[in-house]
Amino acid sequence: MDPELQNPWGVHVTSSGQVLVCGRDSNTVIQVDHQGRKKLATLVSQEDAVKFPVSVCYNTNLRQIIIGLNDNNEMMCVDIK
Repeated sequence: MDPELQNPWGVHVTSSGQVLVCGRDSNTVIQVDHQGRKKLATLVSQEDAVKFPVSVCYNTNLRQIIIGLNDNNEMMCVDIK
């Protein structure tokens, strides 16, 4: 349970086993441990112009997460360092 994960929606497991989860109502994408019990990092938030994320995928070649947004039927790409 974490306040940065309200109404979990889309989940993606990367090839290295990282688990990414969209918080649709919290306007966040977070990384959690492989058991889904502990938040490891907030990757993007409403401060990054994310609103109602519902899907997420990690592009290993470009080191970006691709996020599908519910409020405007758009997608956005965010570089991950």
